[in-house]
Amino acid sequence: MSGHWWSIEILDGAFPASFWHDAHGNALVEAAVTNKALDWSLHRHRWGVVFEIEFSDSGDWWAYRQLPAVKAALDAVPDPINGLLIYPGRGGSAGAGARPHPRPHLGAGAAALPVTEEPRLVAFPEERAGEPLTVLAL
Repeated sequence: MSGHWWSIEILDGAFPASFWHDAHGNALVEAAVTNKALDWSLHRHRWGVVFEIEFSDSGDWWAYRQLPAVKAALDAVPDPINGLLIYPGRGGSAGAGARPHPRPHLGAGAAALPVTEEPRLVAFPEERAGEPLTVLAL
């Protein structure tokens, strides 16, 4: 009998995701065990944690997802904007090679300003062919 796996990835943010797991992991597991979960596993990575959970059908997953303890745990992730990924299937390092990380920009995204030559300042100007002369007033 094959179940339906779901993955919850928690990425590091204002604090490490391992701290989040230490605070909320037991509540997630208890809620899973008491609400028809077939299996679960946790993977710690250098970028965060992955909590994988298996249910016999997708209705059990949606019931688990609506539990107050699960909602509270997911609301308390270290990075509430970009640090929570929930998707069907096993995740983390289960099928992907290396997790893509954002790369730094190679430049500021602006063009260089044109460089203009400073005019030569001469105290006693002499007549020179083809050169602009600027007189320095003393």
